[in-house]
Amino acid sequence: MKHNGLTRREFLSAAGISTAAMALGSGLFAAEPKPTNVLLITADDANWDSFGCTGCRAPNISPNIDALAAQGIRFEHAHVTSAICQPSRSVIGTGRYPHRNGALGFDPIRTDVPTIVECFRSSGYYTGILAKVEHMAPPAKFPWDVVVKGAELGNGRNPQLYYQHTKALIEQAKAQGKPFFLMANSQDPHRPFPSIDQPSENVSRIYKPEEVDVPGFLPQGIPDIQKEIAQYYTAVHRCDETVGQILRALRDAGAEENTMVIFLSDNGISVPFAKTNCYENSTKTPLIIRWPGKIKPGLVDKEHFVSGIDLMPTLIDALGLKPVEGMDGTSFAPILRGVKLPGRDKVFTFITSTAGRRFYPMRSVRTATRSYIFNAWSDGKTEFQNEPMSGLTWNAMVRAGKQDSKIAARCDFFLHRVPEEFYDLTKDPCELNNLIDSRAHREEIDQLRAEMLDMMKSTSDPLLDEFRKKIGA
Repeated sequence: MKHNGLTRREFLSAAGISTAAMALGSGLFAAEPKPTNVLLITADDANWDSFGCTGCRAPNISPNIDALAAQGIRFEHAHVTSAICQPSRSVIGTGRYPHRNGALGFDPIRTDVPTIVECFRSSGYYTGILAKVEHMAPPAKFPWDVVVKGAELGNGRNPQLYYQHTKALIEQAKAQGKPFFLMANSQDPHRPFPSIDQPSENVSRIYKPEEVDVPGFLPQGIPDIQKEIAQYYTAVHRCDETVGQILRALRDAGAEENTMVIFLSDNGISVPFAKTNCYENSTKTPLIIRWPGKIKPGLVDKEHFVSGIDLMPTLIDALGLKPVEGMDGTSFAPILRGVKLPGRDKVFTFITSTAGRRFYPMRSVRTATRSYIFNAWSDGKTEFQNEPMSGLTWNAMVRAGKQDSKIAARCDFFLHRVPEEFYDLTKDPCELNNLIDSRAHREEIDQLRAEMLDMMKSTSDPLLDEFRKKIGA
């Protein structure tokens, strides 16, 4: 609508009315819809199946996250792009693969790469982050308006402090007449896990070893593994309480109805064959999105593959923000409206270096029924080492391997791997039986190799030449 040759926005601007007032309506004309707030909640090292809504059988493990899932859509085939804290979050924050944003491991992104924070700020949003601040670097590329470090949140493990800081940020955004983008990061269930032998700070529920199931990709019936998994689930429950307090703050601030809430984990559980690898339990994440009035409640998408690399382009698309060039991810916003999207039948995942800056480059392509992993570092001599090996589980596996040859072989495989792995997920969802030498699967293996090769070519992956040598391409 024009007034004296000017658009409404131009007219209001010429009259000295602020951008915020334009968004909220000035009284001269009908108010425009309020911009949608975004609340992005992450769990730290939470396995995809650690919640009631994703199949966990531990009693009352996640009532708040389960309620969130019932109010929105949950994706059955959601993965993060890299199963390590910093590179995973750097992908979420840039929409680019690690070798295309610079954060190969615990590295800052390149300064020429646009970020999600810059995007929201340039669109008039008030931005903030709670905990895991150092994992989105450098600071100049993530210019949050509000920064609350983990130390101010009980080392990222105090649900009540998350409530206070979430509510404060929302009120600050309201005072400035801006919508908000808040990234609220729980540091549960990352190590160190709470004690299950004596009361711990901010722990309201301790899980006993007999109340929890050991993941199927780990040896069963070993007491120390059972104990560590109980410790882990005690942390998962506290993470759920943190999510509950963040959502309560959203309600108490009166912002629930106009806020898109996204929940996911940055990577899988910190035990062998999960975090810092390219297995199903490394990268699969419990992605939930609630958007009142936009997404029908109680949906479970079992068809589309979506990834952490797709979150930034999806938010830009869904909220109508200024487009960003150069992203590798693509928007899945139409799925939120019930539209089916072709081509979402696989996902690529990456590891290059660990938190200890050890170089273990891996690549994976996975579908709903098959997974293929390329271990560029595996030479029969190099031994793998990562943070999950510091806990009870790995040490218990090594001890048990002295009496059990199958467990010993599993430990040796974890340490050395082989250059290529291939799994039939329909028969082997825990990826225990490597079929890379199976003649019956040769055509499928070659197809996934070809898709991996195409991805590497199109993104100028530094491992391209090494991959070609390994597969003879």
